[in-house]
Amino acid sequence: YFWLLVLSRGLVGIGEASYSTIAPTIIGDLFTKNTRTLMLSVFYFAIPLGSGLGYITGSSVKQVAGDWHWALRVSPLLGMITGTLILVFVPAAKRGNAEQLGGQLKVQTSWLRDMKALIRNRSYVFSSLATSAVSFATGALGMWIPLYLHRAQVVQKTAETCSSQPCGTKDSLIFGAITCFTGFLGVITGAGATKWCRLKTQRADPLVCAVGMLGSAIFICLIFVAAKSSIVGAYICIFIGETLLFSNWAITADILMYVVIPTRRATAVALQSFTSHLLGDAGSPYLIGFISDLIRQSTKESPVWEFLSLGYALMLCPFVVVLGGMFFLATALFFLSDRAKAEQQ
Repeated sequence: YFWLLVLSRGLVGIGEASYSTIAPTIIGDLFTKNTRTLMLSVFYFAIPLGSGLGYITGSSVKQVAGDWHWALRVSPLLGMITGTLILVFVPAAKRGNAEQLGGQLKVQTSWLRDMKALIRNRSYVFSSLATSAVSFATGALGMWIPLYLHRAQVVQKTAETCSSQPCGTKDSLIFGAITCFTGFLGVITGAGATKWCRLKTQRADPLVCAVGMLGSAIFICLIFVAAKSSIVGAYICIFIGETLLFSNWAITADILMYVVIPTRRATAVALQSFTSHLLGDAGSPYLIGFISDLIRQSTKESPVWEFLSLGYALMLCPFVVVLGGMFFLATALFFLSDRAKAEQQ
């Protein structure tokens, strides 16, 4: 049954990749400028919302049914419903219709030429690397923070040691709820801040993303300081850190729309998504777990050392987030020239 599970997960991944690649380009075909930013914000709000609801639903269904298999049987039904709604209600807009008069495009190029152009597009490359940093942090924190907070409560003697997986079910529910709300707040805050900053500078998009990333790194670091003595304090740091981290999702997509011509956007989104998962959440949970195990095995095991070892491993996340902020600052250097090139093609 394991290989059937792997096959099923692979098929789900194909659908997810196709949808996440094409959907932003459809929005780009329908809207421009501030309206496009707003619509992308609404779209990308669904990512943390879905992640948060996933944590909550998965934990709740497993508890109610007494079997983790039932947690995997909820999403297919939702997928069929949303797929039907897309077929019925989403219009088939012409590529670049909102930006080109009459829907006529100035450039039609081969896939190979598109790839070469994207690799040479410095704003696109740096923003994609920054997106990978976001993905790295969200993947690692989403996997390990609930367990980390549970271990913190064990050390503080407000919870018992967990002898069977999954641990920290209550913390998963709280973390999921925070992720839902901070996703909404972050996306809206990021879009609003960008709209206001565009009145001050044309480089507003990457600069807002950079500030959000660098600010997020500070509060992610504070999670590990606060968790030693106050779980509430840790949750407050998670709330602020995730809000700042999620503030750049819609803006990053908008940056791509500005610096990539309409006919290359689907390819650009696909390559960016592949890169962000490859360098980000595809390996970050495993890497954090591996580092934590290495640290934990270096001395005699105890509840305190289990808590500290996981915290030390998770400290990699804020450093990666700072690196992502640097990539957004690099994007700001080339943003205007790359946007001008895209507008001229």
